Amino acid sequence: MYLSKHLRFNSFLILIGAFCLIACAHAANKPIIFAIEDLGNGIYVHHGAHLDIDTGYQGDICNISFVVGNKGVAVIDTGGSFKVGNQLREAIKKVTSLPILYVINTHVHPDHIYGNAAFLQDKPQYVGHAKLADAMQLRQEAYDKLNIKYLGEDAKGSIIVKPSILVKEPLELDLGDRSLKITPYLVAHTNTDISVIDSKTQTLFTGDLLFIDRTPVIEGDIKGLIAAIDILKTYPVKQVVPGHGSYTKDWLKALDNEQRYLKTLLADMRTNIKKGESMEKAMETAAASEKDKWLLFDIANRRNVNIVYPMLEWE
Repeated sequence: MYLSKHLRFNSFLILIGAFCLIACAHAANKPIIFAIEDLGNGIYVHHGAHLDIDTGYQGDICNISFVVGNKGVAVIDTGGSFKVGNQLREAIKKVTSLPILYVINTHVHPDHIYGNAAFLQDKPQYVGHAKLADAMQLRQEAYDKLNIKYLGEDAKGSIIVKPSILVKEPLELDLGDRSLKITPYLVAHTNTDISVIDSKTQTLFTGDLLFIDRTPVIEGDIKGLIAAIDILKTYPVKQVVPGHGSYTKDWLKALDNEQRYLKTLLADMRTNIKKGESMEKAMETAAASEKDKWLLFDIANRRNVNIVYPMLEWE
C-alpha cells in the first residue's frame, strides 16, 4: 500500500510544474504590449498575464525582472518561451546598453526558464540552485512536449539552458555599484528554489516562494514552504517582487497571507486524514475558509491537495 501511494505521488512531480502553468489566475486577454514596470534605482519588472489553460497559455504568466548595475545587468527569470525571452531582452536593450552578465532562474518551472535561450548571444553566466541542472534534465522531455502543445509555433527556439553557476550556499553576484545575494532553500515550492536580494534597494525577489493574490502552488513540501516563509520574514528588505502577482512594500503581510493559507490547508488535511476521509473529500473541504481570499482557488487548491495529501498520510 505504501509503495502504491508513493508511486502515485511521484507520478505527479515531473508534470506538476507544467500543470502550475494553468493555475495562474482568472481569464484575461493576451497582453498587447510587453510592459516593463520601473520600480526605480535600476529595478525593472514585467508582470505576466493571469491566464489559465482555457484562455490559452502563451508562455508569459510569471514575473520576470532585471537589475541594472554600473557594470551590467542581471536577469531574474526569463519567461516561458524563447519568444518571451526575446521580448524581455529587447526591453532591456531599450533601458541600457550595458552587458547582460547574469541570467538567474529562481526554480525549475517552465514558465520561469524557457526564455533563457534568448540570452545565449550575450554569453552571461546562468545561475540556479545546485539541483536545478538535474531537475531541468529530468523534466526536459515532458516540458518540451507541453510547451509545443500549449504554444504551438511560439514554442520554437524554446530550449533548456542549464545553469553554469550552481548555488549550494548563499553567494553574491557583483554588478558594480550593487550586489545580488542569492540564497538557496531546502525543499519548499520545489526542490530548486532560490531567492535574490538587491543590496542597493533592499528588493527581495522570491520566485514562487511567494504568491500574491493568486492561490499559492505547492510541488515540493508544504512544511518546507512554511519554513522558507519564516526565513524570508527575517530579511532586512523594503519591497518584494513575488513569482506571481504585484510587487509590494507591504511584504510581511503578503508572506503572512500565504503562510495562513498553507497552515490552514495543512491543518485541514491532517484532520481529514485523522477522520479517515478520502483525498477526494479533502479536495472539496481542505482550506475552504480561504476560498474567497485567492484567485483561481478551486483548481489550485485541488492540485495542492493532490500533491500534499499522500505525504501527510505517512507522517
